[in-house]
Amino acid sequence: MAKDTAQSPALPARLPVWELDERVVFPLALSTIPIPVPESKELLEEAHAQGDYLAIFPTSKGQRKHTTGNGVVALLLRMAPSGNPGVGLVLVQGVVRARLTLGRRRGFVRWAKVEGVPDHMEPSARLTASALVRGILQRLDDLSGTAKGVASEVRAFLTTVEDPGRVADLVAAQLDLSFDRACRLLEEPDVVKRLNLLLDELSMELEIQAIQDKLNKQTRDEMDKRQREYFLRQQLETIQAELSGAEGGDPSGEVGYRKRLESLTLVPEVRTVLEKEVAKLSRFGPFSEELSQIRSYLDLVFDLPWGVLTTDQLDLVKAQKSLDQEHYGLKKVKERILEYMAVSKLKGGNPGTLFCFVGPPGVGKTSLGRAIARTLDRKFVRMSLGGVRDEAEIRGHRRTYIGAMPGRIIQGIKNAGTMNSVFVLDEVDKMGSDWRGDPSSALLEALDPEQNREFVDHYLGFPFDLSRVMFIATANTLDGIHPALLDRLEILELPGYTEEEKLAIAKHHLLRKQVEAHGLGIIDLAIPDDTILSLMRRYTREAGVRGLERGIEALLRKVARKVAAGSKSSFTIRTRDLTSFLGLPRFFEDERLRRDTVGVATGLAWTETGGELLFIEATGTPGSGVLTLTGQMGEVMRESAQAALTYIKEHLAHWGLESKDVSKKDLHIHVPEGAIPKDGPSAGITMAVALLSTLTGKAAPRTMAFSGEITLRGKVLPVGGLREKLLAAQRAGLKTAILPYGNRNERRDLPASVAKAMEFVWVKDMAEVFRLAFPGLEKARKRHPTVGVSKKRKRPHTSK
Repeated sequence: MAKDTAQSPALPARLPVWELDERVVFPLALSTIPIPVPESKELLEEAHAQGDYLAIFPTSKGQRKHTTGNGVVALLLRMAPSGNPGVGLVLVQGVVRARLTLGRRRGFVRWAKVEGVPDHMEPSARLTASALVRGILQRLDDLSGTAKGVASEVRAFLTTVEDPGRVADLVAAQLDLSFDRACRLLEEPDVVKRLNLLLDELSMELEIQAIQDKLNKQTRDEMDKRQREYFLRQQLETIQAELSGAEGGDPSGEVGYRKRLESLTLVPEVRTVLEKEVAKLSRFGPFSEELSQIRSYLDLVFDLPWGVLTTDQLDLVKAQKSLDQEHYGLKKVKERILEYMAVSKLKGGNPGTLFCFVGPPGVGKTSLGRAIARTLDRKFVRMSLGGVRDEAEIRGHRRTYIGAMPGRIIQGIKNAGTMNSVFVLDEVDKMGSDWRGDPSSALLEALDPEQNREFVDHYLGFPFDLSRVMFIATANTLDGIHPALLDRLEILELPGYTEEEKLAIAKHHLLRKQVEAHGLGIIDLAIPDDTILSLMRRYTREAGVRGLERGIEALLRKVARKVAAGSKSSFTIRTRDLTSFLGLPRFFEDERLRRDTVGVATGLAWTETGGELLFIEATGTPGSGVLTLTGQMGEVMRESAQAALTYIKEHLAHWGLESKDVSKKDLHIHVPEGAIPKDGPSAGITMAVALLSTLTGKAAPRTMAFSGEITLRGKVLPVGGLREKLLAAQRAGLKTAILPYGNRNERRDLPASVAKAMEFVWVKDMAEVFRLAFPGLEKARKRHPTVGVSKKRKRPHTSK
C-alpha cells in the first residue's frame, strides 16, 4: 500500500504517455501494468529522464481514440518479467489526476501536455465527507469475507488516511469496477461527489451480494432436497429389487418411470401432470387394470420426441435440383416451395404456412409432399383422411373410455420421432361428419399457426407443440373442405398434365422406376415415343399419370415373363404390339364428332379426374312447347337449359325464327352417358347452341367447343376449370374454343402446346356465340330483312 503523502511533488508540463486499454490507474494506488518489450525501451528511457514520471491515459477498445481526456500521472517504481515472451510488468504508483492532451506519435513514444487536476471540496462539506467515508468503511466491513471485500491490512490502513479524496481513490483502486464506472470516478474532481459515487457502488455490491446469498441458499436447499429424494429412491429401488428378485428392480415400476421423466426436458405444466401420473403407480397392485392403463399412457408420453429436431437442409440450388429430379413441370408449385425454404432460412424457423395441394388424382400431390420431406431432410408422415367421420381420430379419446387411444396426429409425431416432420393430410376433402363429431372442425386447432403451439389431444390431457410441423393437405376439389379449414390453407393447384408433359414424365421417371422394379435393368429395352403416346391416347384417359404408370407396368410384366422364360435380351415395344400386350384399346383416339350434326354441340366439362368433352343433344318434335331434360342433370344445369331457351324465345326474330317455331314444338335436351350425374352452369352456352341448331336446322362445326354460363339477357359469364377443359379439347383434336371474355386472363396459365394447337375466341354475349357457330344463318337473316334487324356488334376477341 502506498504511503499517505501530504503533498504531491511538482510535475513536468510535458510527459511521455502510455495509452492503457480498458483499465484505470487511480492516484496513490499501486498498479501493475503489462508493457511490450523491447518496444517500450525508448518510452521508459524518456520517463526516466523526466524523473521516472509517466502519464497514463485510459482508452476504450473498439472505439475512436480521443486525444484529450482525463488520466493520471504515475511514478515508475520497478520493472519485472511477466513470464510471457515479449511482455514485461511495470509497477507504478498513481500520483495525481491530470488533464492530458496527446500529441503526435513519433515512433513508439508519444508525448502529452499535462495539467494537474487537484481535488476540490468546500470547507462546509467536510462533515458530509466524513460521514460518507464512515459509510464507505462500514460497507467495506459488510463486504468482508466475500469476493468483493478488501484485505484486512488494507482496511486497517484506510483508517489512518485523513484526506477523504485519497480514501475514495484508494478504495476505488481495490474494487473490481467496470471500465466506464472507474472512468467516472477518475474524472470527478469534487471529493463529495466522488464519495457519493463510490458509496453507490458499494451499496449496489451489497444488494447483489444479498441476492446472491439468497440464491445460493435456495440452491443448497434444492440440492439437499434432491439428494434426499435420490437416497430415498435408491432405497426404494433396492427394496423393489429384493421383492422382484432381479438386479436393478422393475424398469416398468415407479423408479424406472421417474428416471425416464428426469431425462426429459419438459415445460413445468407437462412435468407436473406426469409426476402425478408416476406417483399413482405405487397406489395400485401389480395386477390392477388401472396400473396397466397408467403404464400404457406413460409409455406413449415418454416415447414422444420431446425436443428432438432434425436440421433442415435449406440450400435453395440443391433443393431446386432435387425437386426437378422428383417431379416434372409444376413450376408455380416448386417456386412457392422454394420461397417457403427461403423464408425459413432467413427467419430461422417454420414460417407457419399451411399448404393444400389441389388437383386431379395421379398428378403427384402425395409424392410431392414426400419429395419436400426429402429435400428438407425431414421425416415424412402421411395420414389419410378419406372416410374419417370420428372426431376422436384427430383429437384422441379421453382416458376414461375403455381402449382409449391418442389421435392420429400424435401417433404420427411419435412414429416420426421428431417434432418437425413433414405431415401430409391426404384427401382432406373426403372427410365427413356424423353423430361422432366433425373431424374438419377438430383439425382447425392443429392447422392454425396461432393455436397449434398448444394443441391438446384428449388422451394426453396437456398441450403439445405442433408449431414446428410442416402440414400439407391434399384434395381433389375444394368443394368438400370445411370453409373455416379452407380459410387456414394456402391453395396450390396441381393441374392435369399435357401429352408432352406426360411423355416426358414417362420417359424420365415412370419408365426408369418400373424397369428397376421389374428387374429388367440387365436387358436392352426400348419403348419409342409413339408407343407411349398411343398408350396414353388409346388405353388411358386421365389428368394424372397413375393409369399411364399401370399401363407401363403391364407392358413390362409381359417383357419380364419372356425374359424369365429365356427369350432374347433386347426388346423394342412398338405401337402395333400394344394390342397383343394390353388387349383391345379402351378409347378411340378421335372422340370428337365425326361430322357436323344438327342439334348437337360440343361442350367442355370439368371432373375430378380432369377435363372431358360433353356432347349436348337437342331435338324438336311436334307438340306444345314443352322442354324435357334428361341425362342425370343437376339443378344448376337444368336451370341453365331453361335460361338458354328463354333467351332464344326472346330473340327469335334475330335468327329468322317465329314464335310458332317454338310454341308448336316439344324440345328435348339430352346429355349422353345418362348414368353419370352432371351439374354446373358452364354448359349454358352449349345448350343454347344445340337448341338454336335444332330450331334453325343449321349444324355447329364439329371442331368447335363451347364453355360458358348464360344469363337471361344473353351475357356469357366466366367458368372454372378452364385448363383441364382445354386439355381435353386438345386431346380430342378440336381446333376452336368459344370461351367467356371474363376468363381471358387465364390464357397465360395455359400450356404452350394447347395455345399453339387451338384458337381461342373470347365472347361477351350469346349474339357473338351464335354468329361464330352459325355464320351461314347470319347471312340468311340479312337476305330477309323483314324478319328483323339487329344492331351492329363488335367482332369477338380472338387469340391464337
